[in-house]
Amino acid sequence: MQRWVLHIDMDAFFASVEQLTRPTLRGRPVLVGGLAGRGVVAGASYEARKFGARSAMPMFQARALIGPRATTVRPRFPVYSAASKRVFEIVRAQAGLVEQLSIDEAFLEPSVLQGADPEKVGQWCQQLRESIRRETGLPASLGAGPGKQAAKIGSGLAKPDGVFVIPVTDQVRLLHPLPVRQLWGIGPISEQKLKRLGIDTIGDFAALEQKEVEAALGKTVGPALWQIAQGNDDRSVAPRAEAKQVSAEHTYPKDLTTKAEVDEAVSRSMTDAYRRLKKDGRAARTISVKLKLADFTTETRSLTLSYASDDLETLTAATRRLTRYPEQIGPIRLVGVSLSGLELERQDVMFPELDQQVTVTEDVAGDFETGVRSSSHSEVISLVNSPQLEESRSGTWYSTQDVFHPEYGHGWVQGCGHGVVTVRFETRSTAHGRTKSFADDDPLLTEADPLASLDWDDWLSENYER
Repeated sequence: MQRWVLHIDMDAFFASVEQLTRPTLRGRPVLVGGLAGRGVVAGASYEARKFGARSAMPMFQARALIGPRATTVRPRFPVYSAASKRVFEIVRAQAGLVEQLSIDEAFLEPSVLQGADPEKVGQWCQQLRESIRRETGLPASLGAGPGKQAAKIGSGLAKPDGVFVIPVTDQVRLLHPLPVRQLWGIGPISEQKLKRLGIDTIGDFAALEQKEVEAALGKTVGPALWQIAQGNDDRSVAPRAEAKQVSAEHTYPKDLTTKAEVDEAVSRSMTDAYRRLKKDGRAARTISVKLKLADFTTETRSLTLSYASDDLETLTAATRRLTRYPEQIGPIRLVGVSLSGLELERQDVMFPELDQQVTVTEDVAGDFETGVRSSSHSEVISLVNSPQLEESRSGTWYSTQDVFHPEYGHGWVQGCGHGVVTVRFETRSTAHGRTKSFADDDPLLTEADPLASLDWDDWLSENYER
């Protein structure tokens, strides 16, 4: 019987949730992400993508591409988490078997589609999309195929807000002309290796001899991807346990012997780990740097923040304080970065640059990997917030903050300064809201729970722990 695997991907999820709960933003180029320093785009609406903006791009670059029309919104992860939970409740009720990959995507393998024809599969996918749209207001794209790879590529071809079905009989015709980077598992480095061999498409890759594949991509990963490129993908769909950490590490063919080389290696691992953190949708409390030396001993040093953060500058600063160099410990052959203590809740920091301050405690038990290396003067480093900083935030508003007024209801700050705060009052269930201006010390204007913007009070009270 024909096997059907589906891949669902919520379209521009963070930005779509913002446009859902703040009707004024609908149809506008919206960027979700950090506003200060080296802030990064966590999500971009399709209107913003038309200008070339995309996730993981530096915020200043995305804003420059769009110009004055860009609307930048601070992330509200509790809202995205609640929306994700409701979406995947609908998905599980209809699909049964679900392997959720992140806050906004999953593989499905509905038993009712075993042996179905492509038309029925397409109809089932459309009905699921309509259910999600009807109950949540959010758009989704679905791809369907005989395996995970075809399904994932199909959801990409379905975007935005559509369905793309790849029957097993059409798999080669549809997939082989696509760029080889479309294969799930081919990253930028593998792509460059294949391009040097003249391999541009999935079909080119599938046509290689196994020895050529192993020489280019190794004897483990290479053949597995090669089989998938040929249409042989029997990987099962199975529920995943929630990840406890995200990490990335790289072994170098030549030992690193200078500070510049180590800094570049740490930056590379941090970039990879951070990309996985953003995909996961949570923030990290603990940052660890792993160094394997030329003599194969391993040193792992950790730093725990006083709050969970997904701010790239804060996390990068932590790795700088944890890293030791060849002049201190000898040549280094492997560098890794791990982000753990993952949480959905973030804490806004008014002055992010203060998060770079550190306190160093000497002569205490360190966080070195047990049994590998020890030190009587190992460091435990923790970032701290000044109590004065927290006090200074009292009565201070920031752009896109959720607020409440007893007369006008729930709203969000459109602008503030010079003693005045302007609020747009609207939620998911309203039309474009009206704006009102207040003195920034108006006692009737209070900070609000961002979840109230969803206007799902009954569902939240029964299904979501705040």
